[in-house]
Amino acid sequence: MRSIVKGITFAGAMCVLAGTLQAADGVLIVEKTTSGGTPQTHQIQIERTRMRAESSGARGEKRIMLFDGTKQVLDTIDTDKKTYTEMTKDDVEKLGGQMADTMARMQKQMANLPPEQQAMMKGRMGGAGAAAAPKVQYKKAGTDTVGKWTCDKYEGFDNGQKTSEVCTVDPKVLGFAASDFEIVRQFMEFFKKMMPANAGQMFTIGTVADQGFSGVPVKRTYTVGGRQVTTEMIEVSRQSFPDSSFAVPAGFQKQASPGAGRGRQ
Repeated sequence: MRSIVKGITFAGAMCVLAGTLQAADGVLIVEKTTSGGTPQTHQIQIERTRMRAESSGARGEKRIMLFDGTKQVLDTIDTDKKTYTEMTKDDVEKLGGQMADTMARMQKQMANLPPEQQAMMKGRMGGAGAAAAPKVQYKKAGTDTVGKWTCDKYEGFDNGQKTSEVCTVDPKVLGFAASDFEIVRQFMEFFKKMMPANAGQMFTIGTVADQGFSGVPVKRTYTVGGRQVTTEMIEVSRQSFPDSSFAVPAGFQKQASPGAGRGRQ
């Protein structure tokens, strides 16, 4: 009888443990970004169909992006102003077209300027709103160590000039599968339509066919507007997140999105 009771107790404990593990179906990633000043901290919460990216600045300001993969909607939240904007897939495509047209006109104007002034204007733009993403070619360059991980190092070249570095690990090293990051790929494709030149700076799981490097980046270094920016992963774990993490806080005022036109509220 005692053995039966022990067996039931053990089975019950295993069921509770299994339920806990099954509930923790999200991924938490914490990154630190350094660019000459006080480091900024970023948190990325990932679930199968949605994700949340939160960044904190040197002055305590906080920005949050919520992406719903099912609806293909991106909400950008300003916690200081208690406002948010909503962008649909159609909004992004419209805005991308507008920015591409603007960049084409600016590039036409820059062509008539001296090389020094062209370089100055490109530096001020910092790649934002570029009409097309730079064709970065990655080459494997041995291994490196980032935190507790030994990673594969890749060097990125644009027109023969080194512009970035990425160090990656296999998702299995972090305890995950590639499918755990599928929503991140969807978000990058969504974002790339709006700001193609900046998509390469974002966290994403890489494949040689798509990004030119393979694995999950634990360190990324790139140049923006003449400044070197380094982002390192400092924490990764499997967690559960409340639905409220992926919702706009109550009482926040909705603002018109850049690509929605004046008539949308």
